[in-house]
Amino acid sequence: MLKKKYIGDKAFYKTVLTIAVPIMIQNAISNFVGLLDNLMIGRVGTNAISGVAIANQLIFIYYLLVFGAAAGIGIFTAQYYGVNDNEGIRYTFRMKLIVNTLITVLCILGFSLFGTTLISLYLKGEGTGADVAETLHIGRSYMNIMLIGLIPCSWSQAYAGTLRETQETKVPMYASFLAVFVNLVGNYVLIYGHLGLPALGAVGAAWATVISRFVELLVLVIYTATHSAKHPFIIGAFKSLRVPANLAGKFMVKSLPLMINEGLWASGMAILNQSYSYRSLDAVAAINIQSTLYNLMGVAFLTMGDAVGILIGQILGTGDMDKAKDHARKLTAFTVFCGFIFALFMVGLSPLFPKLYNTSDDIKHMATKLIMIAGIFMPFNAYTHASYFIIRAGGRTGITMLFDSCFVWLINVPIAFCISHFTSIDVVVMVVIISCMEVIKCIIGGVMVKMGIWARNIIQ
Repeated sequence: MLKKKYIGDKAFYKTVLTIAVPIMIQNAISNFVGLLDNLMIGRVGTNAISGVAIANQLIFIYYLLVFGAAAGIGIFTAQYYGVNDNEGIRYTFRMKLIVNTLITVLCILGFSLFGTTLISLYLKGEGTGADVAETLHIGRSYMNIMLIGLIPCSWSQAYAGTLRETQETKVPMYASFLAVFVNLVGNYVLIYGHLGLPALGAVGAAWATVISRFVELLVLVIYTATHSAKHPFIIGAFKSLRVPANLAGKFMVKSLPLMINEGLWASGMAILNQSYSYRSLDAVAAINIQSTLYNLMGVAFLTMGDAVGILIGQILGTGDMDKAKDHARKLTAFTVFCGFIFALFMVGLSPLFPKLYNTSDDIKHMATKLIMIAGIFMPFNAYTHASYFIIRAGGRTGITMLFDSCFVWLINVPIAFCISHFTSIDVVVMVVIISCMEVIKCIIGGVMVKMGIWARNIIQ
């Protein structure tokens, strides 16, 4: 009975993997190239690692704002697809383009005006004046170039998200493959100065990323335009940017809480890392090393979140609530299983991975401990991740905000701030204490999913 409740049949896993594997491969390749990118920058030196890590931490807030906006509207896309409503899908696509562009313009202005001040917040810990100045210069220069790539990034989110939500997962994967290849070659050429070009260091990495963003968008635009029979939502999509007022209102009611949630969560994580950096600049580099490996090892359970949202959303669109609840249980179990398997790999790699970086032994030892901690708590992260996407699939974006970002700001951030400013507790112990809060979040997520408040149709 227990097996039947939490483990699906072959047809179930075939459906899940059909959606998840292309996204998983795409994210794995992207994160692997990100790892190589990080290692290439890491060979330049510790200040380059720290400067780029700080800039990326801040730009990450933008990425999640755009992701949250598109994903909130994408809840409707998945349910429209479940009932073959192409006009509804077209309206969601237009809305994603409009909202993403507005967010991008505002973020470019914000980072242009306040980027230096924001980066400086991470440079309060122990470190020489020369190191602080060089880290600030590298971070600011890297950010200035990265801002150019935000527009193509936001439009790619609209295209790729809509394709995935209509079960076309392979093309975004291929577009990502080409983009990461361009990024990797660009890194090799521009960071170190090959093929007669000057060595640009961290700025070279930024230019490579920007070029790859435009390549990815170009692939998605060309494919969608030339396959309109398969993806009829694109037919007439640009004749106007009109979205009926009543639908625009519904989209924003669901999208705004999710967008705010992603922004608050990302900014909360930025504050957490700022609290860690308050101890020393070494913590910035060590956490960057840890998060680079975590992003690669966590790709399986993180991707399962997308699969959970798409599958549950489509079932909810048909109105079959019992099937949605059954799939939610089985998808959660599979997501946690993925998290556990890759947690073992992460713990096993913890003493080896930091040795790839050109940095001090103290930073390598700290990174080893942080990687082990992240691996131990990965199954808990997988459970909360699945719970989040299940609740979100039913349009309960207000509740997901309470569950996700509010938890970070009300629990994690105050604890980290107090420990960093009013105690002498070591950074590694700080990370353990904050990580333990994930267990509490698991309990809250389990209760919410079991209550079934998320199981509803929002397009009727």
